[in-house]
Amino acid sequence: MGFIEVKDLKVHYPIRGGFFNTIQDNVYAVDGINLEIESGKTYGLVGESGSGKSTIGRAIIGLEKITSGQVLYEGTDVTNKARKKHGKYGEYNRNVQMIFQDSTMSLNPKKRILDVIAEPIRNYYNYSDKEIKHRVIELLEIVGLNEDTIYKYPHEFSGGQRQRLGVARAVASNPKLIIADEPTSALDLSVQAQVLNFMKRIQSEYNLSYLFISHDLGVVEHMADEIAIMHKGRFVEHGSKKEIFRNPQHIYTKRLLAAIPEMDPGKRVEIKQRRQAIDAEYQKTSNQYYDENNRVYDLVPFAANHEVALNPNTKGGN
Repeated sequence: MGFIEVKDLKVHYPIRGGFFNTIQDNVYAVDGINLEIESGKTYGLVGESGSGKSTIGRAIIGLEKITSGQVLYEGTDVTNKARKKHGKYGEYNRNVQMIFQDSTMSLNPKKRILDVIAEPIRNYYNYSDKEIKHRVIELLEIVGLNEDTIYKYPHEFSGGQRQRLGVARAVASNPKLIIADEPTSALDLSVQAQVLNFMKRIQSEYNLSYLFISHDLGVVEHMADEIAIMHKGRFVEHGSKKEIFRNPQHIYTKRLLAAIPEMDPGKRVEIKQRRQAIDAEYQKTSNQYYDENNRVYDLVPFAANHEVALNPNTKGGN
């Protein structure tokens, strides 16, 4: 059992119209998701833009209203109103933090870095100003920035440095879980590698758990222990990193894997042919993966540590 559990999570957005502005339909951004995040592990959540993956992260941390389902923290319901009323609310807020894709979302441009990173410390700890300053400097050193940084403003830093500052702010409250929503997608490859390696290092040092959200399976392979592939608001495949990469079963997973860039020019023709074969497979066998309403089927066990969303009448995805 994970210390964070999500049960049958649904986030629906009503579509209104007509003379009386009544609800005509719904957008099913997240439509029945179950997941568990274990202590010290990284749960990778992968999907294209609009698949619903970021909505899950925002719902867990409380930035998105949940239509139905539950978020449990150490067995306690912290969903919407239940979360606000429970005595663990402050503890939950301290222990679950977020790194945003756009680091400027968490870095107030009008405040110095000292005050930006100190804010969560002040919110949850009764430290003196001297103790807070010492802690901020310590965090900056951890993310590879020097002491003078505390007197600067966010706009004075590069994109990679701002993302490191975002990580420092997320770590400041000593959380158990960090939700990282596309934390490196706006960075070039060399800076991306630096940030990812840094995140792995502090995970080991602080025993952090990550919900790592990305559209890039290559990045998630580097970070995750467990992976869920998301499409149309549902999971199409879930399992250990080894199973997802060595034995993908859902056509959508195969397409994502085939989309990983190949740096070896000698293999590009082979990759192109593989992608064409996957597209042809989808045209012939789409009823194995999506029902008559183009809705993703429920996950069913496929192998040890491996679930796939398949037509109940289908024995396998190949």
